[in-house]
Amino acid sequence: MSWRYRGKEIFKPLNTGRIDEYVSCVREWIANIFFFTKNGTTVMIDAGYNYERLAEKMKWIDVDSSTVQHILLTHQDTDHVGAVERDSDGLFRRAKVCLSETENRYLTGEVRRRVCFGLYKLPMVVSDNERRILKDGEIFYIGDIRVEAILVPGHTWGHMVYLIDDRYLFTGDTIWFGPDGGYSFIGGLAEDNRLSVRSLAALERNLRGRDIFPKVITGHTGWSDDPDFVFAHTDLVCNGLKKQKPHGPNAPYDGYDEREDTEARARSGMLKRAEPVVVS
Repeated sequence: MSWRYRGKEIFKPLNTGRIDEYVSCVREWIANIFFFTKNGTTVMIDAGYNYERLAEKMKWIDVDSSTVQHILLTHQDTDHVGAVERDSDGLFRRAKVCLSETENRYLTGEVRRRVCFGLYKLPMVVSDNERRILKDGEIFYIGDIRVEAILVPGHTWGHMVYLIDDRYLFTGDTIWFGPDGGYSFIGGLAEDNRLSVRSLAALERNLRGRDIFPKVITGHTGWSDDPDFVFAHTDLVCNGLKKQKPHGPNAPYDGYDEREDTEARARSGMLKRAEPVVVS
């Protein structure tokens, strides 16, 4: 995977650190997992890879795995579900996993996940965690954290995004931030790209129609609170096979190179939002 995407500026994960006083993240190669903490309750959003440095990096942001009782899964791809797989380190064995009823069909084996333009089937994920099955539009509370689950099928058949307290939207693999704004996520990894585009447009209408303008936090390309940047290209799909133009000066040459992800950086300040690249 590293050589395939090297130099193309497709994956631009946040380094481990904090977005603000409520949201922190851990970098796992090209992916991010997130933690939302409020009044002593911590919710984890996505479970990353089966990643051997997760416990180490969680210490950098002062999150204890034993305090995480709920994990919101946007979808069950390898880089979003690893920490709750049966053969993981077991940091979150007691956490309840929340996901859509459609996405759960991948975990039961009723449906197999296809990637690489539908040519390759991913291995079935096996998890023993208790599950809460969610419906589109369902609103529930974890402590006093308000969570709204919104179905956005296309990347996977049951992909969900999570709107927390109407202020934070965790989008998983729904949105990809390019140098000039948001697109539907990488085309070659979607179950149905046309459906992905329709879902993204519907998500924008949903939020704008309710005058909700949250911090939009993606799984692989950072965050932004500028809705015009976030939804700049809802009718287009990211082409992961070509080098992105214009060049993003902050985009890593190799998203898998973690040498800049250090504890010192994690504790040095807040993580900056994604910005459009200005061509001089």
